[in-house]
Amino acid sequence: MSQHIRPGATDGYTMEALCARIVDRHGERIRVRKQPLAVANLTRIVGAFLRLSNRKGFHATSLRELASESGLSMGGLYSYFDSKETLLLMVLGEVSDTLKEVLYAAPDDISRDPLAHLKWVISTHIHLTEKMQPWFVFAYMEAKSFPKSARNAAVDSELLAENVLADILNRGNTSGAFSVSDPALTAALIKPLLQDWYVKRAKYRKRGTSIDHYVETVTRMVELATRAT
Repeated sequence: MSQHIRPGATDGYTMEALCARIVDRHGERIRVRKQPLAVANLTRIVGAFLRLSNRKGFHATSLRELASESGLSMGGLYSYFDSKETLLLMVLGEVSDTLKEVLYAAPDDISRDPLAHLKWVISTHIHLTEKMQPWFVFAYMEAKSFPKSARNAAVDSELLAENVLADILNRGNTSGAFSVSDPALTAALIKPLLQDWYVKRAKYRKRGTSIDHYVETVTRMVELATRAT
């Protein structure tokens, strides 16, 4: 049964829930037929994969190290994927699909108001990456070292948020809520502000910056830069 993340529901962003979605999506490839066991083992595999890759890099992480870190045998790993690249695509696919599902789930009363929608996307994106921080750090920091198909998937995921932002800015220009001369470029400039929260977490932790304060500050900056006067 497919498990859908509900925006704002913290339990929907756990490693286990996300891995359950991967099992559901790739059931024809995964040879473990008992779903609770399949999900439990894949949770160990993906958690270990993200820890190792974020620590030493995707290419430097071997399947033997992954087996040791996850506590599974090499044969156990191959019950879920046939190569490290296949696991990579599973992980990137979950990042992309979750981002798309969440960012397109704005309530109707919010999506009808470009300014409210812009604020909602900023807050929702930052809170999502807070819950999935190892996943997003991996997709962002390691993208340059991925094989071409995976690199393209990572780039497409990056562009998804930019396209959502650009669409809101275009609608806001039309309605008179915004005065933005280049919505696509402005969206591209907003995106790094969203990424900075998960990429440079240590910097904000050292400063004592809370996620709520970060969201509020980014939102205020973007509103001042885009709102019609």
